[in-house]
Amino acid sequence: MYRFLLSRQWVILTLITLVLIPTMIELGFWQFHRHEHRVAQNTLIADNLKAAPTPVERLTSPGHTVPRTDYWRQVTATGTFDTAHEVVVRRRTSNDDRVGVHVLTPLVLADGKIVMVNRGWVPGADDQRSLPKIPAPPKGEVTVTGRLMADETTGASGIKDLKGLPDRQVMLINSTQQAALLGRTVLGGYIEQATPEPAGDSPQLLTEPDHESIGPHMAYAVQWWLFAAGVPVGWVVLVRREKRDREAAAREETDTAAEEAQPVA
Repeated sequence: MYRFLLSRQWVILTLITLVLIPTMIELGFWQFHRHEHRVAQNTLIADNLKAAPTPVERLTSPGHTVPRTDYWRQVTATGTFDTAHEVVVRRRTSNDDRVGVHVLTPLVLADGKIVMVNRGWVPGADDQRSLPKIPAPPKGEVTVTGRLMADETTGASGIKDLKGLPDRQVMLINSTQQAALLGRTVLGGYIEQATPEPAGDSPQLLTEPDHESIGPHMAYAVQWWLFAAGVPVGWVVLVRREKRDREAAAREETDTAAEEAQPVA
């Protein structure tokens, strides 16, 4: 009755079915884990943003790698901005997705150490090899409050991205790189400034990271699992249809043979 399942066509179809089911289940779990990661990250961001600001030197030090648990922690730093060694970070977007640069300014602390402060976004210059117009930060001693961020890297070293770039322009925000450029002691990571707000709203302060949206990953996971459940159902439907078609063809062949065997009156 089901001997057709041993045919080459049906063996291949069955093997494909057996491969698709675990693959789709695994893809569903992959999306589910992405959903869990997004939920955990949203919780971490929300908790760290709600925490009381902490002096930055309690959470980081020269050469320190900011751990994930401290990302977006509210920190404060009191010092004097060193605009003479200010740089811009190329190819950065504003809060409304305009392309420009971020302004990265050293803040010299009372003990002489430096923490890098991302003061926000400004439009890039028409000539990409020139520095754009950058509004000056407050003069004298200032207390900056912001979010602690980890160094940006492209591998073991964050220095390599300077090759071929104009003076005072970088591609990464990296404390090791800045320490080499300044010849000074720089705290690991950097501060994404939240206050004080700049005069004239420039540089444009960066908004808090999104920690409300959970994305479509859970929906994708359910879709993959539904597909996995649908594959064997589809296989059974095709098998029953093939069996029914073969039985109908056999009956038709039998009826035709019977008609041909009847004697002519």
